[in-house]
Amino acid sequence: MARMNPENDFSGWLPIRAWRRDGEWRLDWCWFGETRLTRPFFRDDVDQALRLPFNQAFRRETDIQALLDWQGESPGVAPGAFIFHASRCGSTLMAQMLAGLARNIVLSEPPPLDNLLRAHFLDPYAARLQSGWIEALLSAYGQRRCGTEEQLLIKLDAWNVFEAPLLAGLFPDTPRIFLYRDPLEIVVSQLRQPGMQRVPGMLGPSALDELVPGGLAMSPLEYSCRMIGAILQGGLELCQRHGGVPVNYSELPGAVWGRLAPLLGAESADEARLHEIAAFDAKQPAMAFQADGQRKRDAATDELREAIVRWAAEPYQLLERLRLDGADKAVVRKFTHT
Repeated sequence: MARMNPENDFSGWLPIRAWRRDGEWRLDWCWFGETRLTRPFFRDDVDQALRLPFNQAFRRETDIQALLDWQGESPGVAPGAFIFHASRCGSTLMAQMLAGLARNIVLSEPPPLDNLLRAHFLDPYAARLQSGWIEALLSAYGQRRCGTEEQLLIKLDAWNVFEAPLLAGLFPDTPRIFLYRDPLEIVVSQLRQPGMQRVPGMLGPSALDELVPGGLAMSPLEYSCRMIGAILQGGLELCQRHGGVPVNYSELPGAVWGRLAPLLGAESADEARLHEIAAFDAKQPAMAFQADGQRKRDAATDELREAIVRWAAEPYQLLERLRLDGADKAVVRKFTHT
């Protein structure tokens, strides 16, 4: 297969890793051919692809210039929507529903995008070049590998909400959604099963370092509440200043075929399929979905409730006010008419 592609042709290949070596940013590519991205997370699709004998025998590693050249040779489908979220609030469900429609390319937290969005924290020189890199990376992901793809939908990592202004500036006509839920429920989930952002230092340099300084000296409960509060505040600023649409977990799954349908390109003919996917657990598709919000609230201690009030309640309540006031309707109309 490698002989079919000249050196500068990446048809059927996708970037799976971005990293810096000796001051230069580089990429690993993996052969996907016409295989769609349908698993809960991009890394799951990568793990599956890397099991192919071809990918075990052939690897491609390039500099960033190869990515830029590929964009010039073959511009992909432009991003159709960015899905930001506060974690543990239905974003994987939304991504799985949208991935169930063959016309969609759905990226679910691809590590190379996170790496390049946060490149300036590791490498100040990257700040001048990041915009071009990110446009080229999304162009590579937006390639029509099956021939039926019509739009590229991107679910980001929770901490990428702080890079939302950069993406909004690069793609001003692309809708931006911010998913969130009661911070009490998010923190209970994070304390039970920590994400990378919940453990100070594990994520690597990010905006959280400045917004929640001194995390190593805090208890897991305090750091979790302050971290979720900072992400909710980032989501609030996205909605207030950069045309983001606030969406509460409680609106799912109906909002995907309801008020968000114009933003996500969902059509009335898709509703039955979307219902079908939403009946199953997004992260464990073999299991039926079960709402767990009440169980999480029942598990919260008085200490946790007090910490939520101190660190996370205000941005949540302001997001709810924004959503319930319908202030986002004008934003929805704007992107619908784009």
